[in-house]
Amino acid sequence: MKPKGSGGRRTGVRTRRRIMTLIGATATLAAAGLLAAALALLLFFGPGPAARHGASTDLVLRPGARLPEIAQTLKQAGVIRSQTLFAIAAKLTGAGRRLQAGEYDFASRIPMAEVMDAVREGRVVRRFVTVPEGVTSQMVLEILSRADFLTGVAPAPPEGSVLPETYEVERGDDRAAVLQRMMDARDALLAELWAHRRPDLPYRSPEEAVTLASIVEKETAKPDERPRIAAVFINRLKAGMRLQSDPTVIYGLTGGKPLGHDIRASELASETPYNTYQTAGLPPTPIANPGRASLAAALDPPRTDELYFVADGTGGHAFSTTIEAHQRNVARWRSIEAAAHACPPAAPAAKGCG
Repeated sequence: MKPKGSGGRRTGVRTRRRIMTLIGATATLAAAGLLAAALALLLFFGPGPAARHGASTDLVLRPGARLPEIAQTLKQAGVIRSQTLFAIAAKLTGAGRRLQAGEYDFASRIPMAEVMDAVREGRVVRRFVTVPEGVTSQMVLEILSRADFLTGVAPAPPEGSVLPETYEVERGDDRAAVLQRMMDARDALLAELWAHRRPDLPYRSPEEAVTLASIVEKETAKPDERPRIAAVFINRLKAGMRLQSDPTVIYGLTGGKPLGHDIRASELASETPYNTYQTAGLPPTPIANPGRASLAAALDPPRTDELYFVADGTGGHAFSTTIEAHQRNVARWRSIEAAAHACPPAAPAAKGCG
């Protein structure tokens, strides 16, 4: 016969053992969970992988990509260690709904948390293509061709059809599409300026205004002179005088490339459709792509009586209303040129150039 109460004691022991086992398992699971959480935090906030090449990793997240694809792209590029952790963290923080496409440049060992912030905020690489004022359309094609982050081939645009500006682009943009943006920008600006042009201008079309603007662009690099030079050419056109613009002669001979020497009398006498010393009126097309200021000057020049201008030796021009005053200005400029050729800047004073 078992002692009274012995069954109850054994039941209590077993219960306590089960409780201790449960507590131990729970503690083990808790410890494992804490360890996993610590590792996850370390992976998320700690340094990421080293860049495979150089000091950073450049990649593109395509438009329309969802969270799994973005995480996979980052993992395959070696920017993050775990695409699973990235996806979980993005869902828990709500970032997964706001990740933005584009080109990114991630520094070597950037933490995953900073990667997620960058993609959520859209801190993309900003790329630009700059078309300087006064370049020819052939030069525009060369600029687009040198932009190795663009793709495709652009057709040759008509001379004067591009608006010189700095354009923001993205890696992989098509060159033809970028060129079309440049042409659309010029068309929009020209339409606005044409609608508010001075009413008595001798243009038969907006394109003729672009042609004159291109000549103005090539005649001076000083912004404040452009309206005044435009006014001179307008006055000459109205008076039936030839424009006599050196840049038009050069364009007819070289397509806008530099001559490499001072313009010669034989070149001024050359027979090309662009030589405004030999041909009355405007050239058949623009000779470059004029910028905003030159287009504005050609369509709203000041009202003046000036018919002539010549270089003044300071980088600007001397203007005049009569041929006699112009001839004096030309003589002054020629004496400046002669002195400059006779006395190079480095010539010693003993030779009379001091």
